[in-house]
Amino acid sequence: MNRALTPHDVIVAGAALAAGIVAALLSRAALRRLERYARRTRWSGDDVIVDALRTVVPWAAICAGLAVAAAALPLTATVGRNVNRTLTVLLILVVTFSAARVITGLVRSLAQSRSGVAGSATIFANITRIVVLAMGLLVVLQTLGISIAPLLTALGVGGLAVALALQDTLANLFAGVHVLASKTVQPGDYIRLSSGEEGYVVDINWRNTVVRELSNNLVIVPNAQLAGTNMTNFTRPEQQLSIVVQVGVGYDSDLEHVERVTAEVVTSVMTEVTGAVPDHEPAIRFHTFGDSRIGFSVILGVGEFSDQYRIKHEFIKRLHQRYRAEGIRIPAPTRTVALQQPGGIAIPQQRGTADPAV
Repeated sequence: MNRALTPHDVIVAGAALAAGIVAALLSRAALRRLERYARRTRWSGDDVIVDALRTVVPWAAICAGLAVAAAALPLTATVGRNVNRTLTVLLILVVTFSAARVITGLVRSLAQSRSGVAGSATIFANITRIVVLAMGLLVVLQTLGISIAPLLTALGVGGLAVALALQDTLANLFAGVHVLASKTVQPGDYIRLSSGEEGYVVDINWRNTVVRELSNNLVIVPNAQLAGTNMTNFTRPEQQLSIVVQVGVGYDSDLEHVERVTAEVVTSVMTEVTGAVPDHEPAIRFHTFGDSRIGFSVILGVGEFSDQYRIKHEFIKRLHQRYRAEGIRIPAPTRTVALQQPGGIAIPQQRGTADPAV
């Protein structure tokens, strides 16, 4: 020490430390009230920022109090320098972890807002967290007086060996980044692979893509396989889609009457069933003279892929009920079966004839 420790030094140091602790408590209480206000806003990013500030601000106040207290004490130059360096490193670590939390939360919030309520692209969040933590570690090493140039050189050389050993992992990583950056697939999309798997994309992480089937089973697809396979995305370029239901009526039916009745049923389903598209214009197209019926297609509009099952279910029920009420026949297929008699005479019999009551 340059001089002896006096009671005045202890009082000043204690007051500085107490002031830092009080400032930390007051700032934490103020940020708690701000957090309640942030929860009432529509943007989720302010929740992430306030949550990080609740960690950074109190620790910064405590570090400031400790720094003032250390400056008030008659410490040697070496001890004072070590104390300041330690407090600086502590503050850098707190800021680094808080910044990683804020930036990762903002990235995840942005991904969810663009992808829909079902999705979260953790690959971008994980990459962002690693980059921020790595930068904070380099700053800490530089603060401690450790040269980072040799470390970066060693990491560059070692990175080549790691890249060769982890070719498949890196292929999946870059494939996942490419898929998300190109926006061909986003969390929340409903996709169908050429291998037959289909479902909602739950997450795209650094190695694989998680797809949730309608049965709630999870299908894990490597990102490289997802990027290299034929795939149908039922959510892009728009979520609404059209489905086709095949119908047939008897040859004795008035096709104008059939078309009008079917259009009325389509309109009722589109306006009354959840998941349908209310402004969908009924589309009915006759296309086939079949063996026992005239076939036609009915095009329905659905809000998203999984709604089609409920829409088809309700449409078929209502159409069948309306056809019965209007006297429109839906003929059953007929088949002629020839029975060979012992005398060599074939007796034709018809099976599966139409029910006139349908």
